[in-house]
Amino acid sequence: MAKDKPATLQIETFADHHVITQPNPLRKVLRRVAEKDLDDPVARAEKALEGLSSEFKNWMEIETDRLAEAHAAILRDGFTNFTREELFRAAHDIKGDAATFGFPSAGAAAESLCRIIEHAPDLDQVPSDLIAHHINAIQAIVHRRTKADTASMASELSRQLRGVADEYLALANRDRPDHLEAVLAPGIAPAE
Repeated sequence: MAKDKPATLQIETFADHHVITQPNPLRKVLRRVAEKDLDDPVARAEKALEGLSSEFKNWMEIETDRLAEAHAAILRDGFTNFTREELFRAAHDIKGDAATFGFPSAGAAAESLCRIIEHAPDLDQVPSDLIAHHINAIQAIVHRRTKADTASMASELSRQLRGVADEYLALANRDRPDHLEAVLAPGIAPAE
């Protein structure tokens, strides 16, 4: 098969500059598609998510079970590097998945728990009830969310948990002004 002669550069000269246009070798391999046959990757992704949506609650329940197991390990063994990381990863995964899976309030509570883990100077000094309340709230939001009125209650619960966590972190970090700025920053998890 004979090779096509490569196209040449086109150079337009002006008084104060040159415009160089390089040939586009992709034009030969480009396939034109009729307007009616255009692919919409966003629509395909939304359709795929819709097909999976029946599994979302089950996936969130698995994630909340993982969070509860991480908390049980902390209650049993105390805070170690391993147990801290497990609790953080479980909460962080819930924070990331919750909105997509239809549980944004659980994501807000999980974000608040992540902030405690990240910003508390000494996790052994964090009131155990503060961590337990976050975990219980996340579980309740995921397991019991069946009615519209529970969504507003879940949002309010997440908001109050965040407020309590922020108060604790501000107090715990009062001698760490560089850290205090991060503690007082607004949340990034979407609210309902």
